[in-house]
Amino acid sequence: MIIEFNDIIWFWRGPAPWFFVTVPAQQSSNLKAISELVTYGWGVIPVHVRIGETEWQTSLFPKDDLYLVPIRASVRKAENLEEGDNVTIRLEVRL
Repeated sequence: MIIEFNDIIWFWRGPAPWFFVTVPAQQSSNLKAISELVTYGWGVIPVHVRIGETEWQTSLFPKDDLYLVPIRASVRKAENLEEGDNVTIRLEVRL
């Protein structure tokens, strides 16, 4: 499954702060439909991600019926991204 969407980078200020982009509701619903086939625990879904010219592997985190894409510091630096920036993300679910 390949998904592409645009959304805003936001910062979670929890005990382990991190930057995320939220997968929109329709695409999250599609991911949830296949989650039992691909999750390796806790509902996380392994994916290959691309923003601009930068690609990496990570896992989507489920939250409130949506999924979150964690955005690494190295990706933000390579693509010159900050909190509040609108990004196009391409996700490919890994089996």
